[in-house]
Amino acid sequence: MTNSTTKPTTVFWIISIIALFWNIMGVVAYLGQAYMTDEAKALLSEGDQAYYANIPAWVTAAFAIAVFTGFLGSLALVLKKKWAKPMFLISFLTVVAQVVYNLFIQDFVALSGSRVILPLITVVIAAFLVWFAKNNIAKRILN
Repeated sequence: MTNSTTKPTTVFWIISIIALFWNIMGVVAYLGQAYMTDEAKALLSEGDQAYYANIPAWVTAAFAIAVFTGFLGSLALVLKKKWAKPMFLISFLTVVAQVVYNLFIQDFVALSGSRVILPLITVVIAAFLVWFAKNNIAKRILN
């Protein structure tokens, strides 16, 4: 069996680099939340303070898993490795878990505008990246 690969297109590289930056931003957002000081929390609205004070450990874990597996999946894309797909799949599932909590379970923060749109966009991007990795494995770009 040969392990030949197809040469990636410019679109592949553009999407891969954008995915890498998107997931780096996710890691930064997670670290910002995880290491938020009490002084920074005190500057937040009352609802946001209640949200951060009461966020369940499983939601924080889902956030961490989502961003770090998304980052690893993006790194795998740039390296043209097919382990991007399982990383993106784990990221997608944990993004969905986190979004379900934030949109349907928590009752500390009112949901409107970007508090609804950004999580939904994140789910769409996570699903797209699973498909993108799967599609590029089938095209033999990822090996």
